[in-house]
Amino acid sequence: MSDEIAPPATRSYNSSLRAGQAAETRRRILEAAAECFSATGYGGTSLADIARAAGVSVETVKLNGPKRDLLLAAFEQSFAGREGRDSLADHEPIAAITETADDADYLRGIVHFVAEANRRSSRLWAAFLAAASSDSVVAEELAALQQRRRADFHTLVAVLTERGMVAASAPPARLAEALSFLVSPESYGQLVRESGWSQADYEAWLARTIILLAREGWPA
Repeated sequence: MSDEIAPPATRSYNSSLRAGQAAETRRRILEAAAECFSATGYGGTSLADIARAAGVSVETVKLNGPKRDLLLAAFEQSFAGREGRDSLADHEPIAAITETADDADYLRGIVHFVAEANRRSSRLWAAFLAAASSDSVVAEELAALQQRRRADFHTLVAVLTERGMVAASAPPARLAEALSFLVSPESYGQLVRESGWSQADYEAWLARTIILLAREGWPA
């Protein structure tokens, strides 16, 4: 019979519990950061403000990164529902939508995802742009984010093309640029927050306009 002593059964449980608590704390901090940045801007928000909104200490906020990093992470969480710099095409909700066989259902799913993402993040996006104008590090992060965004829209055009939803006269690169502009947080802010469109009207308009751009060809 072995004399080895087995490690306490609670060790892995406690480790998982701590990891879960840390993840939940970070989620709350990023939600608080998004609220504060959206309300008072990047320059007008302190780590103490974020800590107060999240119900944690300033030291806990500091452990989750400097303010610049919190801004980017807060935007990622607000827009996509999770942190990360990987392609949105690999994000589980988008991957599930892409598996939809019906083209109309696929388009509605993509439009709804983007509309909800813009609803959550359009005010924060404005704060991000303002911060980038005065902070070179934030500007670099914004440029990298925009590059990933362009790649995501090229992927979207490729999927639409594979589905036969894009006319031959629509140049893929130009269509990707147009779609990126069409579904931008800026357009959401102007149409929904400023002009008072309902979320349903915004989604219907997006779907119709995407179809016109993709299927009706491209002006000479």
